[in-house]
Amino acid sequence: MATSLRRRTYEIVSVAEPGDVTSRVFDLFLVVLIVLNVLAVTFETVDPVEARLGGQLHGFELFSIIVFTLEYVLRVWSCVENPRFRGQRFPRLRYAARPMLIVDLLAFLPFYLPLVLPADLRLLRALRLIRILRLVKLGRYSHALQTIARVVAHRKEELATAAFVVFIFLLLASAGFYYAEHDAQPEVVPSIPAALWWGVVTLSTVGYGDVVPVTEAGKVLGAFVALLGIGMFALPTSILGAAFVEELRKRRADAVARKCPHCGGDISGV
Repeated sequence: MATSLRRRTYEIVSVAEPGDVTSRVFDLFLVVLIVLNVLAVTFETVDPVEARLGGQLHGFELFSIIVFTLEYVLRVWSCVENPRFRGQRFPRLRYAARPMLIVDLLAFLPFYLPLVLPADLRLLRALRLIRILRLVKLGRYSHALQTIARVVAHRKEELATAAFVVFIFLLLASAGFYYAEHDAQPEVVPSIPAALWWGVVTLSTVGYGDVVPVTEAGKVLGAFVALLGIGMFALPTSILGAAFVEELRKRRADAVARKCPHCGGDISGV
């Protein structure tokens, strides 16, 4: 009896399989609850809304905490029904260490931490902001977010290389800006680390204008870095664009392979 209950619990809390109405309703309920939580966290920072609906928002937060806590407990309890963890040592601990389970934990952990930690107001505000991570829980039910995760995972080496190249150019540009501008405006560019801000906003072509070159060498360097930034940020964009096209082509090919050539029905479960 306990095993069958645990298996059914695992089926419900997992992403719904075709035909499982209970699991589908559970998924839909969680999606709606997550969206409402993100809206609540957003609007409670508006003083008039907080003053008028503070009590209702707090009550909704308590309800959400109970739901997310129960969801997490049920997921960890029933995870031994997953073939990937069945028979392993400490299967629940291994399951709880997965990235999505860590996100699930962070969805309600900030509520309990102040009960055992000193009541520092800055800490409490920081912990309350962590609740926005509940939005990441949608990744379990969103094919679009799962596609993004797969694309980044498949191209992590190329993206890491591109990020390293961008960092090297950023460091060189900031060092060059320091040597070109330090003597002319030492209070604005006191060090190379301070010049990194100028390097970031210039290499990304944002250019806030709060730190600008005044020497001829600095202006030439700034123009070169701004033009270089267009090409530098096109590099990871092209990597991700090619990976997205490849992923979509693969999904279309898999969808075609699952269809019967005669009736067009789904034959993946046959």
